[in-house]
Amino acid sequence: MKVLVVGGGGREHALCWKIRQSPLVEKVFCAPGNAGIAADAECLPIAADNLAGIETAVAERGIELVVIGPEAPLTLGLTDRLQTRGVLVFGASKAAAELEGSKIFSKELMRDTGIPTADFAVFDQPAAARAYVREAKRPQVVKADGLAAGKGVIVCQDAAEAEAAVAEVMEKKAFGAAGNRLIAEDRLTGEEASFLAFTDGETVVPLASSQDHKAVFDNDEGPNTGGMGAYSPAPVVTAALHDRIMNEVMIPTVRAMKKMGRAYRGVLYAGIMVTADGPMVLEYNARFGDPETQPLLFRMKSDIVPFLLACARADGSLAKMKIEWHDQTSVCVVMAAKGYPGNYQKGLPIIGLDQAAKLPETYVFHAGTALRDGKVVTAGGRVLGVTARGSDVAAAIEAAYRAVKLISWDGAFYRSDIGRKALGRK
Repeated sequence: MKVLVVGGGGREHALCWKIRQSPLVEKVFCAPGNAGIAADAECLPIAADNLAGIETAVAERGIELVVIGPEAPLTLGLTDRLQTRGVLVFGASKAAAELEGSKIFSKELMRDTGIPTADFAVFDQPAAARAYVREAKRPQVVKADGLAAGKGVIVCQDAAEAEAAVAEVMEKKAFGAAGNRLIAEDRLTGEEASFLAFTDGETVVPLASSQDHKAVFDNDEGPNTGGMGAYSPAPVVTAALHDRIMNEVMIPTVRAMKKMGRAYRGVLYAGIMVTADGPMVLEYNARFGDPETQPLLFRMKSDIVPFLLACARADGSLAKMKIEWHDQTSVCVVMAAKGYPGNYQKGLPIIGLDQAAKLPETYVFHAGTALRDGKVVTAGGRVLGVTARGSDVAAAIEAAYRAVKLISWDGAFYRSDIGRKALGRK
């Protein structure tokens, strides 16, 4: 079988790396890919949102399964276009991807379905939004309605910050058209976790738990990013909490989407806040998380391809399947370019990749890299996802940072506390 992975970041590198190991797969392509992905797949110079270009490549190369990584092609309808050509696609339809494409849609679905989430209000005028957050009794989180590369959420400490956030989103258009409407919601307190599951629109098969680190600096300080690191499993998700998330969030969401005529097939990701009152949904993503995918797939013992096919075919076979995992913990540390999540320089040579590649139980997934004159250079804000396994979280943390310290480029930085929240937990 020939498989195409759409995207060019760390998540897509992890997918290519894992899919390539399957005995069902003859060849892996990636569009557009990056310098690291080129070692695991044939990279095609086609942007992830170039739907016509992807359709042509699929037809010309006889590709039988397409796995869509990023949210943009999902919300643009790539799944629908390929399915009309008879191609198997792992990825939500345009209608189903609105769970991520519109935070207003997802919050209203949660409210109408009784899925636990923070109280919220919707605004299309900045004056009304400012008045609301000014009078709110609890600290607010201001969210742009549309896609904003994981950065359209502003967590506010007080009313003044919330009013400034409204101006940033709706008046200064920091996130473009994504901020034409916004949500103001009560700020939740607790510990965050990422909960992902495969679904064919009926059955929901959970992946292992994981935890992302959104803030750019140690101790969860600074602005939010696409994610500065992750680890799996996340001990904050106990067996009892796992069952609650499945029964109160994941299964009801899939059922609600089916009832609405938006059958959800692919991977469903719920960002969860573990509060004193139980799990509450912060947001949905209609795709694998990045960087959660890196430690998750590094721990996954099962062949991933049968699960991708079961979701794509929606033939009921997923109901008989269960994922096997390595007992070890996995940690991914993101190395980023100076200035991220703001402006940053590209084209800086990366050194130390060969040395890091020699370490056992370690893999460096490329996120924002390119080849220039035969050398790997930076090409994005998040550049690498250095991932390692260990017998427990402490060993995995040590192994990941051992590799991180071998790699450098001008201005490289990373958080030094990835996985720390798991230390001491059982």
